[in-house]
Amino acid sequence: MNNSTRLAALQQASLWSFALRFYALPDVETAFLRLQDEEGVDVCEVLFHSWLFIHGLEANPQALAIERRERARWQRDITAVLRQLRQALKHEALTAGADSGVTELRNTIKKAELLAERENLQRWQAWGQWHQQATRLLPDKARSTQMLAEWLKLSATCPHFDTPCSSENITLPAIQNPWVTIASRLDPLIRAR
Repeated sequence: MNNSTRLAALQQASLWSFALRFYALPDVETAFLRLQDEEGVDVCEVLFHSWLFIHGLEANPQALAIERRERARWQRDITAVLRQLRQALKHEALTAGADSGVTELRNTIKKAELLAERENLQRWQAWGQWHQQATRLLPDKARSTQMLAEWLKLSATCPHFDTPCSSENITLPAIQNPWVTIASRLDPLIRAR
């Protein structure tokens, strides 16, 4: 499959739809929440790289650096603010009771947070589809789950993932390592591309 065919496939399969299906797989939500809460990883960016991967593409590191800053700004200024509000209201909602207005407010903020995440994913998708140098063909080589986990981590966390980046050893069992968990769920999708 050539690059233009792969880009056409991206237009047919939205990143949001992929994210909803992928997030629902066993252990994926837990892995993403660990990465977000313990390592400060942008889950939307990991989903973006995963989505490109199943289409045989990867982000071009030079172009990615600029878009990553804009997506990080969105996450910091919009999504994180909503998340902090929702989390701050969690205790209030529990102590006020299920019938309180606090619970309704928290649920409304939770919906707004999800909409902010969807908007961010849609912006990642638009950038990947329409920016001239956003993507490139993924080298076609056999990848173990461990190699895929390392590639995914470097793609989502290193400023220029085509150059060496410090990375802790990720050879832990999947249950202990969220990167391996995510890669192991992507692994069956590889055969589908």
